[in-house]
Amino acid sequence: MDFNGSGGGNELHNNQFYPSEESKPLLGEMSALQPLAPEGNNNHKAGPCSKRTLLHNSSGMRYKLLQEGDIQVCVVKHPRTFLSKILTSKFLRRWEPHHLTLTDGSLLSATPTGYMEAPLSYSTIEDLQLLSWDNAPKYCVQLSFPGGTVLLQAANSYLRDQWFHSIQWKKKIYKYRKVLNNPSRWDVVLKEIRALVDMALTSPLQDDSIHQAPLHIISTLLAENTNLSAQDHENIIVAIAPLLENNHPPPDLCEFFCKHCRERPRSMVVIEVFTPVVQRILKHNMDFGKCPRLRLFTQEYILALNELNAGMEVVKKFIHSMHGPTGQCPHPRVLPNLVAVCLAAIYSCYEEFINSRDNSPSLKEIRNGCQQQSERKPPMPLRLLRPEPPTPPPTTALSPPPALPLSPPPSIVNSSEILVELERNNNNTNMLKKAPAEGDNEPNLIDCLLVSPALNALSIQLPAHADRVLGCFALILKMLSDYDDWRPALASLLQPIPFPKEALAHAKFTKELKYVIQRFAKDPRQEVHSCLLSVRSGKDGWFQLYSPGGVACDDDGELFASMVHILMGSCYKTKKFLLSLAENKLGPCMLLALRGNQTMVEILCLMLEYNIIENKDTQLQIISTLESTQVGLRMYEQLCDRQRELKELQRKGGPTRLTLPSKSTDADLARLLSSGSFGNLENLSLAFTNVTSACAEQLIKLPSLKQLNLWSTQFGDAGLRLLSEHLACLQVLNLCETPVTDAGLLSLSSMKNLCSLNMNSTKLTADTYEDLKAKLPNLKEVDVRYTEAW
Repeated sequence: MDFNGSGGGNELHNNQFYPSEESKPLLGEMSALQPLAPEGNNNHKAGPCSKRTLLHNSSGMRYKLLQEGDIQVCVVKHPRTFLSKILTSKFLRRWEPHHLTLTDGSLLSATPTGYMEAPLSYSTIEDLQLLSWDNAPKYCVQLSFPGGTVLLQAANSYLRDQWFHSIQWKKKIYKYRKVLNNPSRWDVVLKEIRALVDMALTSPLQDDSIHQAPLHIISTLLAENTNLSAQDHENIIVAIAPLLENNHPPPDLCEFFCKHCRERPRSMVVIEVFTPVVQRILKHNMDFGKCPRLRLFTQEYILALNELNAGMEVVKKFIHSMHGPTGQCPHPRVLPNLVAVCLAAIYSCYEEFINSRDNSPSLKEIRNGCQQQSERKPPMPLRLLRPEPPTPPPTTALSPPPALPLSPPPSIVNSSEILVELERNNNNTNMLKKAPAEGDNEPNLIDCLLVSPALNALSIQLPAHADRVLGCFALILKMLSDYDDWRPALASLLQPIPFPKEALAHAKFTKELKYVIQRFAKDPRQEVHSCLLSVRSGKDGWFQLYSPGGVACDDDGELFASMVHILMGSCYKTKKFLLSLAENKLGPCMLLALRGNQTMVEILCLMLEYNIIENKDTQLQIISTLESTQVGLRMYEQLCDRQRELKELQRKGGPTRLTLPSKSTDADLARLLSSGSFGNLENLSLAFTNVTSACAEQLIKLPSLKQLNLWSTQFGDAGLRLLSEHLACLQVLNLCETPVTDAGLLSLSSMKNLCSLNMNSTKLTADTYEDLKAKLPNLKEVDVRYTEAW
């Protein structure tokens, strides 16, 4: 059916119409839809088809925008003769079922035959109205085109109105897209933009595309017309502001907003219009990876705030407004989105430097403070001072050897080379249980105490703008770390280290970030300070980065000591953690202990007590370090007393079985075990007592213990981890009705002598159970009732 034909005549008569929103008269009323009244008879009674006017959407109904649907179609051409009037009367009309699709430019049928053989373009639709009559098919939408009319009949009034509003919306959007595609005068364009925005705001259609379609049209318009004045910028932004209250701006519009933020950061539009837009982005955006320009717009907006007179005070108030006045931020997406913006902004500061450097050092090279790859050009020479190993002193009272200098040897550092002064002790290569791999010629931080802080060799001079950006977003990270509820998630988001190696070699950046790491190190929550450690072996974490010898360390080890203190105070007082310190940070630990740091003194004592260090010379060196201070001497004497008491207890013997009374506490157990000889104790029952994981400190002092009953106690994962490291002889363990989980139960896999294990009514899972069975070959009796593995 051709919808572009021409015809005339006001044939439509005695029908009930809903007035169009466009307030245009119905073109070509067609009498074919109703028999004409006899001419000259003006006194006939009003029939059931008498006219009545209704208002659209008077009930406030909302509709979803239709994209396609099934509907009945009838096309009536304008009649030119009496015969054609008869043939097109309502008694001879033919209706066709069609599945229509509302495309961007036309009304299209899935079966292009009959009436809908050709698409009906929105440009050919002259008028659109609702049509209804009483004793004939109801619920019709009338589309007038040159030469005829298309009738669309729906199943009910709601569907009819939905089709009407959807076609009307598509038609208007099609018109605005054509009008704004070729703008001539910007005052007219601005008027059309305001009309488009008003149309979107007043439409009864409720759909995401209702607000997005106008934004995309305006976005395309701005992308194709970049030479706008500042006033035009502001006028357009103010005009589209209502649409942005509940919608993210499209990519091209984000570019337009970014340009405005860069060129006019002090404009009131930034505060009044962009603030709610950015707040919505931070609260509701789920993935900046899919819409990176939203992130860039947020970044430019924050930088524009920073350019105001109050500077960072305005930024601080904005961050506080995003968190909210309460102690808990109600929007879970705010923090991840803010961190994503900060990380991208900080990376952008070094991007030009990274791209322009062919000699960009690896993170490992930065950590070692040297350049290992000789093929790089221009070369960065490395000077290693390797004196002859000193002869070990014959006596036990050792002074700190040359491997532990109190101050770094003098060195000359310039921008073209890194001079690393290392003193290596070749006799210490076997002092740890795990020897370094053969052929590894890289400087080992185990063997040296201080690496010359020659970070000027990696001196990074950022441009002024990049320096301001770095200062702004580094300060935002510091603000985020001040909120207690955000700190656990922030610590997790910054692990593993997400910054480029150039940033980590930049003293200004690491100094700014040190505040954040200090906040982590002072937080007593394990989920916070545990993120200081690396996520896996071979990868540096914040702990390594800010340790003495690390590239970011700018003090004498105070931050390192506080990090170790908080880690040792939670669940990291284990052989594994002590072994990692002995392998990587023994020198800094000894130096700080020499300066009287109590935490480091305790660590050296634990290394001796748990037999972490096997090399006798290193043991003597540690003893000498302990004896050089008052606190070290006192703790070392206490260690010797404990060792003598342990040997004495083992010599005296004592009972082999012991049952603690119910309701006993950790303090009761400690008092009992310190009052007598329990060197031969093999069976200990703590069932139905109030002991917790803290009592593990006392249990590991029972070297002969083979059977342990912890039924219905509060003994948890931390205690299990400690037991698994020290009680290798344990054969029977009862954990029934304890709060242990997979995290602690997995550590039992190292207790190869276990033959009976009761995990009844614990949080054991099937996977952990299978893992334990595979790793405990002697396990014969297992109780997993009332667990997931049952």
